[in-house]
Amino acid sequence: MSNMSIVTTFFLSGIPHAPVLDTMLFAIFLMIYILTVLGNLLILIVIRVDSHLHTPMYYFLTNLSFIDMWFSTVTVPKMLMTLVSPGGGAISFHSCVAQFYSFHFLGSTECFLYTVMSYDRYLAISYPLRYSSMMSGRMCALLAAGTWLTGSLHSAVQTSLTFHLPYCGPNQIQHYFCDAPPILKLACADTSANEMVIFVNIGVVASGCFLLIALSYVSIVCSILRIRTSEGRQRAFQTCASHCIVVLCFFGPGIFIYLRPGSRDAVDGVVAVFYTVLTPLLNPVVYTLRNKEVKKALLKLKYGSVFTQGK
Repeated sequence: MSNMSIVTTFFLSGIPHAPVLDTMLFAIFLMIYILTVLGNLLILIVIRVDSHLHTPMYYFLTNLSFIDMWFSTVTVPKMLMTLVSPGGGAISFHSCVAQFYSFHFLGSTECFLYTVMSYDRYLAISYPLRYSSMMSGRMCALLAAGTWLTGSLHSAVQTSLTFHLPYCGPNQIQHYFCDAPPILKLACADTSANEMVIFVNIGVVASGCFLLIALSYVSIVCSILRIRTSEGRQRAFQTCASHCIVVLCFFGPGIFIYLRPGSRDAVDGVVAVFYTVLTPLLNPVVYTLRNKEVKKALLKLKYGSVFTQGK
């Protein structure tokens, strides 16, 4: 960090809204946050206790659920504070750095994880006979560890580029969490080089991951069309549909905010709600309501516990 950074506290403006909506928005986002944490925690527990779900697909899903729990936790509690307390938006310089790093660490790790999950589905559908040997437990662990390590390094680059600049004047961040576009506007130096590097950095990662995911699913569709039975085709499509829904909801808003020229604070704040608040909730909803195996495991967990209590 630069020694010229004399700002010790930033103030988050929160999401753009009329003050009269404070209480209602607080209740809505608190409920979404609670459901997000409980839903993802439930997925972790179900996959842990049901041996039928100890497969590569669900191994990666546990990683996704764990990320989504913390991804939401990094931003939502502070946003709730800005809604109920006049000074709730205050955040120290170092806390802002920590939030920034955590947000980009979890976000980029999730981005890489979606790519790995699409590759896993590609192998499962295109090479069903060789799948278990190709996607062994060791390979799954290496791929998962790679996503976490790469996400950590990517976030470290983003964080150092952003907070290496001097911050010596304005301290009002026009957002509900510490993110690059609104923070760079407060720097007491020329940020054009930083903005370009961050734009290229995020652009390469997001575009690269999205392209790999798209290529995986083009190959998957070709493989599905070669399946002879309609039942087999339907099951394969259902397996991939859940992943596609979550991927589109994650990448769409992110690309809109980071990869378009210019930045509009109000618009960015509203769009960011989709991938910081709603997408982590979509994970448990989509993977339970659209997944027969998870629903079966939930019922087994429910009635199994009831039966145990009856004994």
